This record gives sequence, C-alpha cells and structure tokens, in this order.
Amino acid sequence: MSEVVSEAWTAYLKQLQRHPLRTKAITSGVLAGCSDAIAQKISGIKKLQLRRLLLIMLYGFAYAGPFGHFLHKLMEIIFKGKKGTETTAKKVLLEQLTSSPWNNMLFMMYYGIVIEGRPFSQVRNKVRKDYPSVQLAAWKFWPIVSWVNYQYMPLQLRVLFHSFVASCWAVFLNLKARSIVAKKA
Repeated sequence: MSEVVSEAWTAYLKQLQRHPLRTKAITSGVLAGCSDAIAQKISGIKKLQLRRLLLIMLYGFAYAGPFGHFLHKLMEIIFKGKKGTETTAKKVLLEQLTSSPWNNMLFMMYYGIVIEGRPFSQVRNKVRKDYPSVQLAAWKFWPIVSWVNYQYMPLQLRVLFHSFVASCWAVFLNLKARSIVAKKA
C-alpha cells in the first residue's frame, strides 16, 4: 500500500510541477467536495445533495485554488529573497488583513446566493449580521495555519496544505453547528 501512495504522491508532484495552476485548482475542488460530503453526512442529511456538493467543488476549483496559487506567488514577489520569522510574521499579517476578510465575505456571498439561492438583499443582511463573528473566529484560527504554511511548507505545497486544513475546518464548523442545534433541542 505504501508503494501505491508513494507513486501517487510522485505523480501528483509531477503534475504540480508541469501544471501548477490546474493541479492546485483541481486539488482545491476535490478537497472542498470531500469536505462538503463529510459535512452533509455529519449534519444528518440522508441523501447526498449533489448540487450543493458540485457548487462547493466549483468554488474550490474556480476560485479558492487559483486565488491561493496567485496569492502565494504574489507573497514571494513582495517578500522576494527575505526569510526568517520576521518575514513570516509580515506575510501572515498581510494575508490576515487582506485576503482573509475578502475570502470570508466572498464565500458567505457565494454560499447564500449561489448554493442556497437566496436573494441578494437577504444574503447581504445575513452577511452584515454574521460576518463580524465569522471574521473574528477566522482570526483566532487561520493565523496559526498561515504561520505553519509560510514557515514550513514549500511554495508549491502551500495551496494543498491550506485546502486540506480548510476542508478539516469546514467539517469542524459543521460539527460545532450540529452540537449547538442539539443543545437547543
């Protein structure tokens, strides 16, 4: 079994080298889909909502993967040749003050409008109400992930690492939401 995993990893790294943007987009989409399938199961949905799953995968494929690809390339340009903990701290701070708020806002809008099919005015009101707590929660968790990503991950694996953690985070949020609903019942 370990030989199969090793060969798959080698093939993945070759694709990452040959077609970095495409590979990161596909990886992000697949991980988002896996995360949503697990989240649906955890939340008690009996029959898999395929439309929802595909739209979550589309978000990962069309936005999250490519955004991460270009974000990390941009960070390398901005901090060209600079290493060390101070540089890592600056990267984390820059990411958390720019892309983190943007990404959370965009995902909330996408989820409400595209996945749930709610009118823009309804989604806007929900975002106004919930966005501050979502962003504060993100700032408690994601800086640690970003630190590990910038400090220890090679550039070509940063989107994979982020997408994997994002998938785990989504499952965690579903578990948390489910336990809150169970306590109220």
